[in-house]
Amino acid sequence: MGRSIVSSVNDIAVAAPGRGRYRGPARGRPDQRPHGQEAGPGDEQLSAARSTAAELLTAISVIRRTARRAARQAWAQQPLPPAQSELLRLAAARPGLTVADAAQELRVAPNTVSTLVGRLTGAGLLSRDKSPQDGRTALLTATEKARQRLAEFRDLRADLAGQALARLTEEDRRALARAAPALLRLSDEMERHEPAAR
Repeated sequence: MGRSIVSSVNDIAVAAPGRGRYRGPARGRPDQRPHGQEAGPGDEQLSAARSTAAELLTAISVIRRTARRAARQAWAQQPLPPAQSELLRLAAARPGLTVADAAQELRVAPNTVSTLVGRLTGAGLLSRDKSPQDGRTALLTATEKARQRLAEFRDLRADLAGQALARLTEEDRRALARAAPALLRLSDEMERHEPAAR
């Protein structure tokens, strides 16, 4: 998974002024505890961290959706569905990965990846070659057509996000620039402590 949680940090604030502005989620009730048991300093810190995490994840999700929608509206080509785009970006970043590798990275079932592979290969965006070590294993690689398409879309998103970012106050721009490295560290920390699958 790596840094997928903040994969669209560079798409910050693509929303038009006054629209789609994130206000933060509604605050939930504090954790329930047995009668008479007071929250200690550690409990309060964890509760505050959970609240902040919820706000961050909601904001990131809003930014990603807004950036994707804005880029698709401005792009001349027919956009790919999000699931296909994710697999294509992964194949471009890791040429020669297997279906099993992709399924683990994207947190989906292998048969779901196989379906996506079939559609992308049919569109000429993904190549599927046999592994020299095991002929039953397919190795996935993004084609040159796919790489060009990804580059064009990425440049468009960056341009749209940059224009929106330039309209923000200098204070906001500095805050967002300082936040990006911390968000990446948050992603790394979450990955290191991922719970085991049940």
